[in-house]
Amino acid sequence: MKVYLSIILAAILTNNFVLSKFLGICPFLGVSKQTKTASGMGIAVTFVMLLSTMVTYPINKYLLEGLGLEYLQTIVFILVIAALVQLVEIALKKYMPPLYNALGIYLPLITTNCAVLGVVVLNVEEGYSFGHSVANSFGAGVGFLLAMVMFSGVRERMESSDIPEKLKGLPIALVAASLTSMSFLGFTGIVEGMLG
Repeated sequence: MKVYLSIILAAILTNNFVLSKFLGICPFLGVSKQTKTASGMGIAVTFVMLLSTMVTYPINKYLLEGLGLEYLQTIVFILVIAALVQLVEIALKKYMPPLYNALGIYLPLITTNCAVLGVVVLNVEEGYSFGHSVANSFGAGVGFLLAMVMFSGVRERMESSDIPEKLKGLPIALVAASLTSMSFLGFTGIVEGMLG
């Protein structure tokens, strides 16, 4: 159980895909203007990460590795992720039209979100078991959600702040993102101390 907790906490706090590996920056910057859309995107990405791990693990373990076709991993993973994103898009369009409209172009971009692909590939590279892969994907998704919600809160506060004209828009968003990223560095010692 300690191993699972370690994987989840590390993925959320110290190995956060957005803030430490800089994967998934496009939706991070594009959908983080409002907390509601940021949390919706974070939940959708978490769901896709979990589902893609659960589907790609057996495909990779029993089909690709079994037949010596490991070189096809990236292509197969992208196809699986694309299919799952289409399912999420259809479900959101049918059951949550406001969220579907708010996410706009960024919802189909989950297909090319390198954080989702990064999680699946990292699970294979680390040699994680199915359970460890699911724990890592869950932690990475929650970390993505946490980063999105925190950053959207910062951006909402910036809307009412007096920002110099030259820094308005993307420049101040990048400064705020770097400060948010630095805040997660403080968790490194805490997580290592708790689990070490």
